[in-house]
Amino acid sequence: QVQLVESGGGLVQPGGSLRLSCAASGSIFSISAMGWYRQAPGKQREVVARITSGGSTVYADSVKGRFAISRDNAKNTVYLQMSSLKPDDTAVYYCNVLGSMTRGSDFTSWGQGTQVTVSS
Repeated sequence: QVQLVESGGGLVQPGGSLRLSCAASGSIFSISAMGWYRQAPGKQREVVARITSGGSTVYADSVKGRFAISRDNAKNTVYLQMSSLKPDDTAVYYCNVLGSMTRGSDFTSWGQGTQVTVSS
């Protein structure tokens, strides 16, 4: 099994910053892609940013230039630095990790979600 623990959400004023973290643990052999998704009330879950094991990144157009995804492979942890936050960024943010387990099977895991609220 693989567990993900997220942290770092909260309430922030427009223009402010937050940093999300997601640590993966368990029977992990290797991790390929790690990413962040979000879901606002009444909307579908959407990708925010993803990063491969080699460090290649992809961002949603709505967050380009404001958010930065990074990962610490030694700690199996992915981060999302969010800056210049807007009310439209308000959502529950979910971490997603793809990889393979020590027994050889592939896995995809989701974090429990962390609330980010941008409001004055």
